[in-house]
Amino acid sequence: METNGNNNNGTTSSKVMESKKQRSDDPPRIVKFETLDERIQRLLQEAVKARTASYSPYSNFKVGACVECVDGTLYGGCNVENASYPVGICAERCAYVKAISDGRRQMRSVAIVAQQEKHFTTPCGLCRQFMSEFGDAPVFLAKPDLRDVLVTSVSELLPLSFQINEDYSF
Repeated sequence: METNGNNNNGTTSSKVMESKKQRSDDPPRIVKFETLDERIQRLLQEAVKARTASYSPYSNFKVGACVECVDGTLYGGCNVENASYPVGICAERCAYVKAISDGRRQMRSVAIVAQQEKHFTTPCGLCRQFMSEFGDAPVFLAKPDLRDVLVTSVSELLPLSFQINEDYSF
């Protein structure tokens, strides 16, 4: 993503342009929610909404995610914990699985929302690898107040993802 202008103090003064994608060589950066394109704002709002359905009785750590497919369809997901911890599912994979099970294979962008006092919540390693299977989408990370947004990409989060050839050979 690129911005189409700055004000005198160096902060973004206009909307993040929809036509420009976060490139894998762009460094992550923090932007204000209101500077984002309306499409990305809606994506983040849907992730906040998905977070409300979180089933997290063990950790009380609620996460919401929303993926936008290349056709514009949105799929929200939340984390779902289980007493047998490894069988739970993260919000990111939940959203992706909903899209994939509906026949979608390419994601246009991803939003992830969770609350940590001092940090943005990034996807775990499993989610990063899972997401990389379906394209290098821009990733928008935020807290539920949606004040600040960390803008990055799947390849920035996982620069050396495991890959196989198109014919499934190594």
